[in-house]
Amino acid sequence: MRGAIGSLQFKSIHSKFALAFSLLILCTTVILSYSAYRLSTVAVTDASLTYTTQLIEQVNKNIQTYIGNMESISALSLSSADLKQYLSLRSPQTPEGARLGQEISSYFSAIVASRNDIASIVLAASNGAVVSDRVSPRLRPYAELVTQEWYAKASRSKGDIVISSSHVQRVFQDEYKWVVSISKQMPSPEPGAANGVLLVDLNFNIINDLCNQIQLGQRGYVFILDETGDLIYHPQQQLLYSGLKTEDIRALMQAKDSSFEAQLTDENKIYTVRTTSFGWKIVGVTYAGDLSGNKREMQLTSAIWGGIALLIAVTISVLLSITLTRPIKQLEAHMKQVEKGNFDIRVEVEGVNEISKLSRTFNLMIGKIKELMNQTVQDQEVKRISELKALQAQIQPHFLYNTLDSIIWMAELGKVENVVTMTSALSKLLRSSISKGEELIPIRVELAHIENYLTIQHIRYRNKFTYAIDVEEELLDCRILKIVLQPLVENAIYHGMKHLPETGHIQITGRKRDDVIVLSVSDNGVGMSEEQLRALKLKAHGASDGKGFGLHNVNHRIQLYFGEKYGLQFESELEEGTTVTMIIPALPGEG
Repeated sequence: MRGAIGSLQFKSIHSKFALAFSLLILCTTVILSYSAYRLSTVAVTDASLTYTTQLIEQVNKNIQTYIGNMESISALSLSSADLKQYLSLRSPQTPEGARLGQEISSYFSAIVASRNDIASIVLAASNGAVVSDRVSPRLRPYAELVTQEWYAKASRSKGDIVISSSHVQRVFQDEYKWVVSISKQMPSPEPGAANGVLLVDLNFNIINDLCNQIQLGQRGYVFILDETGDLIYHPQQQLLYSGLKTEDIRALMQAKDSSFEAQLTDENKIYTVRTTSFGWKIVGVTYAGDLSGNKREMQLTSAIWGGIALLIAVTISVLLSITLTRPIKQLEAHMKQVEKGNFDIRVEVEGVNEISKLSRTFNLMIGKIKELMNQTVQDQEVKRISELKALQAQIQPHFLYNTLDSIIWMAELGKVENVVTMTSALSKLLRSSISKGEELIPIRVELAHIENYLTIQHIRYRNKFTYAIDVEEELLDCRILKIVLQPLVENAIYHGMKHLPETGHIQITGRKRDDVIVLSVSDNGVGMSEEQLRALKLKAHGASDGKGFGLHNVNHRIQLYFGEKYGLQFESELEEGTTVTMIIPALPGEG
């Protein structure tokens, strides 16, 4: 079954062309669609990474500007004359120290009131003084403050600004805010004077809001690491602490400002890193699947346009295969006509391609076949003519035998005059039969031959019949086949006159009708019944029995030379006589 289907599918060149073109176009369309999809995906990914890099760069600049502003505020605070004078006091518990502490606190309050991103400002001097931006603060004891990390790092930094990670501030009692601290050791105003550390706590919500407003795809986010790798900000910080989420901190700390891909779970992350001037790393996280968020739409679009292109291409391939195979189908149709025997067709040759060359060769082949067939027909006609001539040659000895027998008989009876007449007629008859060996002769020669024949037969049958020849003068030079009237006259004598009790009569006439000649041989003999006439027609127009040179051969010779529309016609009535009419074309002169 499968083999039958395959043979049907690949039976014609048209189907093979269409299938080959379709497969080629299908492969090309799939490759182009996949390439277009891949290029589009790469382009979207590159564009997304570029956009992510720009956003992280902007976050980096914002945070650096933000921290820079805090540093400026710290420097502004340290430049206060009251602060320097307050630090120069050996004991802040004096009335002067109380006044200066109140002034510094008011100064700090004014700064905090002007900036909602500052949680608090605290000064812890080495002489035991502690001043904040609040009027009645509940500060932790001095001994506890100087042990906290911000104070220790600032003391060790020798005047450099220290920026801490996000943490819970423990400067005020019963207050636990998430802040980022900026601390700096203050220089001593004079040798031997007290110094201290200025602490500016930044509100962590500001950083949180700054990072939260950055949208990196559907699931992307931003987080910040300090210079030691500790988290300053992460939107899912609790998940990290609980181990439900991980980040490749080690790779991030080793990475320079760039983008790289990491696979921590079943889905790849792309990290975009920017480092601030003070050591923080701003990290943007995007998911590879989100970079081409419209991946499904791109796939669907590529599939739709690929399908449309494939449909159009397949249609074109089918039309092209039809165009290519049309000349072959035409050639096939002409070949089927030749199979049916039509050798007169010709294939129209257009162009100079291989099919045109094949059509030209086909035309030459058909022409050669037709030529050979015509030659074969001509050979058969020649063969048939030769056979007819052989039949003609067969009748002449028979007639000659009968005539010589009659001459001998008349000589024995002493009928010298009849012997001379018959011998002279026989001599002329033989001379006209073998002269020049031509098949077409003038009608006058054929009539002379018939007259000699009738002369011999008239003597042989002892005046059993009379005869008359009436042919128009203008027909005497027209051409006729040799010895075609003799069988007609012979049949009139043998079948019409021979059994007639009285003297019969044979009438030979010739007339021209349009472009044909009508020659008739009539007798008033015994005639024929309808059955006998029908049998005669069948014999004359049917197959030859090979015996004698009869009416069949005369009719066949006429049709062989001149065509099917010519030949013999018969009319007869019982006891009235018979008329045989010969119709031949009018061929004047040597035509």
